[in-house]
Amino acid sequence: MPQLDFPLEILKQYTGSSIFPKDFNAYWDRALLELDAAGVAYSLEPADFSAPGVTCEYLYFTGAGGARVACKFLRPEKIEGKIPGIAMFHGYFGDSGGWVSKLPYAYAGCAVLALDVRGQMGRSEDNLCVSGNTLRGHIIRGLSGGDPDKLFFRNVFLDAAQTARILMSMDFVDENRIGATGGSQGGGLTIACAALEPRVKLNAPVYPFLSDYKRTWEMDLFKGAYDELSYYIRGIDPRQKSMDKMFEMLGYIDVANLAPRIKGETYMFMALMDDICPPSTQFAVYNRITAPKSCEIYPNHGHEGLPDSDELIFRFFQRL
Repeated sequence: MPQLDFPLEILKQYTGSSIFPKDFNAYWDRALLELDAAGVAYSLEPADFSAPGVTCEYLYFTGAGGARVACKFLRPEKIEGKIPGIAMFHGYFGDSGGWVSKLPYAYAGCAVLALDVRGQMGRSEDNLCVSGNTLRGHIIRGLSGGDPDKLFFRNVFLDAAQTARILMSMDFVDENRIGATGGSQGGGLTIACAALEPRVKLNAPVYPFLSDYKRTWEMDLFKGAYDELSYYIRGIDPRQKSMDKMFEMLGYIDVANLAPRIKGETYMFMALMDDICPPSTQFAVYNRITAPKSCEIYPNHGHEGLPDSDELIFRFFQRL
């Protein structure tokens, strides 16, 4: 079998090299107070798409920092009793994707809320004002100022948790039957959502992004989605005198550090030839989860579509 990273027996034990800031849990507990203050109010607008038996709408809410955040929202037209809800998260640079990909869940009797990450290709508003670099990428946005409250992904992680909370607040949704899923950035946001809103019952992340940044640096894989970190180091710290400080700041938005907060069951998908989100960074998340968990491992696949994964995740969520 070809090998990109540690051997599988080591990956199964690896828990990452992330720096865990001393005030990490206090930082996120404080952030969640902001989320409590924001509440679960939302507005709905008709969508430019329709399907028989399904209501399709755009849903907007006020996210962290007062930004207007958008989602695609689907639900069965006829609802009897309380139904499950699924929160969906998309990959880096993208948007919440097409309506058709979400229809199977609506036809199966679920409410679906798919987040548009602020500042990417969807309808959400990016209103974060920071000092320093804003030219390349969202991982490094807010990094120069030294204030972890100004990190871009702090607010995005809160948006992910708020997405689940909004589903839970709907009078026709059973708050005890909520799932979350996504791949790459969406996998990282699935972890963040389940960690910051531990009432999420089932979560299915696929090769999560935003994990174990230091390991990516050690593997010389600051490319693709992570190339902005190389750009930042070359421009801001060319003689690498403050690398520890940088990795400590990134520790606040490292989903491997958030993973122990998860209470719901995790069903994770990992690809051993992934040179975008290296396998060790994926296992760093999985191995830190203490809640019930299981995984599917694809030895010969990279950062790409994983055969049968959609069907396996759909079957997993049927338990809701």
